Amino acid sequence: MTRVLVVEDDEDLRVAVAAKLSADGLLVDTARDVASADEALSGREFDCVVFDRMLPDGDSIGYVHKRRRQGWAVPVLFLTARDALADRVAGFEHGGDDYLVKPFSVAELSARVENLCRRTGRPSVLRHADLELDCARREVRRAGVLITCSVKEYAVLEYLLTRADQIVERAEVIEHCWDSGTDPMSNVVDVVVKRLRRKLHEPQLIHTVRGRGYLLGIA
Repeated sequence: MTRVLVVEDDEDLRVAVAAKLSADGLLVDTARDVASADEALSGREFDCVVFDRMLPDGDSIGYVHKRRRQGWAVPVLFLTARDALADRVAGFEHGGDDYLVKPFSVAELSARVENLCRRTGRPSVLRHADLELDCARREVRRAGVLITCSVKEYAVLEYLLTRADQIVERAEVIEHCWDSGTDPMSNVVDVVVKRLRRKLHEPQLIHTVRGRGYLLGIA
């Protein structure tokens, strides 16, 4: 599932942006300063990072510039109250891919983030047997029949499809499809998998491997 990191010290804005991106089907982690952003980026892979320019521990532009010089290629969108041409140019020159001036529409931010996420080179369609998942349209079909999935159902199915014919542990699914606060011992994956099995009908594609996890494939 597409994962985005939002780095913003204004709590109300951070919550609002995260809520909109989550509602649009993205998996969102948050941070309030450069240090916590660096910790998050060291522990997870992200498809895009939204950085407020001025954070409690400094201007994020310097951090991004340093990471770019090390070969870091994750798309970055800068948020800032600075609207001068020189500030926007500096954002691009130091590794930004997009720049949005406050105040802004969260709907526009979401559209820009999704556009940046498409640059990561993921396949546009995932297929296994008669199951097809269109990543661009966020549509699932089996034998050509459209299946309506919730955000989490789609996320779990997408991840299992990327690991088709491999055993995937429950904790691994949580790591990739839920935020960092989810208990790895939770049964949330079992609940979603049960719903997916019902929606995908027979023959069953998602199998439980006792004591190990799940496997998506033809039995």
